[in-house]
Amino acid sequence: MDLEDNAMGLTHEQTDKILQFQDLTGIEDMSICRDVLQRHQWDLEVAIQEQLNIREGRPSVFATEARAPPVVHDHIAQQVFTDEAPEGPGGVRGLFQYVVNLVVSMCYSTITSVLNLLLSFVRNDDRRLVTDPLGDVMDFIHSYTSRFNPHPVFYQGTYAQALNDAKNELRFLIVYLHSESATETQNFCRTTLADQDVIQYINTHALFWGCSVESAEGWRVAQSVGGRRYPLLCVVCVREHRMTVVARSEGSCSPQQLLQRLRRVVADNEPHLAAARADRVEREVTARLRAAQDEAYAESLAADQEKERRRAADRAARELRDHEDAQRRQQEERHKQDFIRQLVEARAAMAARLPPEPAPGTGTVALLIRLPGGERLTRRFTLTHTTQDLYDFVFSHPQSPEEFEITTNFPKRVLARGTANLLDVGLKDRDVLFVNDINA
Repeated sequence: MDLEDNAMGLTHEQTDKILQFQDLTGIEDMSICRDVLQRHQWDLEVAIQEQLNIREGRPSVFATEARAPPVVHDHIAQQVFTDEAPEGPGGVRGLFQYVVNLVVSMCYSTITSVLNLLLSFVRNDDRRLVTDPLGDVMDFIHSYTSRFNPHPVFYQGTYAQALNDAKNELRFLIVYLHSESATETQNFCRTTLADQDVIQYINTHALFWGCSVESAEGWRVAQSVGGRRYPLLCVVCVREHRMTVVARSEGSCSPQQLLQRLRRVVADNEPHLAAARADRVEREVTARLRAAQDEAYAESLAADQEKERRRAADRAARELRDHEDAQRRQQEERHKQDFIRQLVEARAAMAARLPPEPAPGTGTVALLIRLPGGERLTRRFTLTHTTQDLYDFVFSHPQSPEEFEITTNFPKRVLARGTANLLDVGLKDRDVLFVNDINA
């Protein structure tokens, strides 16, 4: 591992941080762990928090591609506080002095912006090129923490990300711009920003973002808010659906003065945030209601489609059964027709095979045969004819049953089909015989 460390140019402390980061995040590739830690200046806690945010699906506060929402600078409606005596003489004189100061402030801001724009064409200022805004912020936080403690909790992200979070959470954003060249900065940091009441109030009511105007990110923000003196505090919040700079505090002030100013700004602008929260809740309720309606419609549509599918399946099943029944009836009808045809053919063939009826005389008998339908048949047979001949004669008649038996009248007995002749079975002339349908 030492050879690998030397090859990667890592110190022993950096190697330990990589191993800890690897154990806590489960990332096996050490080069990825090294790159993440280097991106966060080897701050192990910050790097791990970023990975947790990514896994939870939350946007990382360290993403450099975050774009800032547009910020409105209304110099007329904006409250401006300085360490100069805010309470002038009352009456007309005080009002006149306030108007003069407001006009001077607006003129100063306008002239300063024009001069900065003109100077930007004739001189090169490296601070105009913001190449690493997150690095500028993190460097300032580390430098400030090492020199001034305690202090409010700094937002660890770029100005654009702080604006986005303040807008999404509908909170106040306090922007602190630090200048080492300002004579009042040291005292302000050691006394005002270190005051416990100030720290508690800021941490409770707002996000706190800070940067040095000597860095590119801090200088860019300072140019956008248009401050004249440092240290500079700006309060930004949502107002009429736009992020707006609602107040500036320029120069040093006591903790009591800063608290008084912040409370006044919060009290004046809290209704705007409350209205934005109510509007957001209304939109969320409307969105949930619309989603519930869409879900109910989708469920109703799915239920209707399922009913239609079942009806279609029932119709298809009925049509299939009807088709099968029709086919079965057709098949049965064909079988019936075939059977009738075969039966007619069999009767005709049987009638053709019968011997001719003998003439009246000795050795003959005339028999009266009653069919089940009431028809009467009369036929002469010789006494030498068999009972099979008798059955064949009856079967050849169209009205005879398909299967039958022949019985005598009295005493009643069945004449069995066979080779026995009529004399042997005891038939006499003019005997009446009955044909019984076996299948009836």
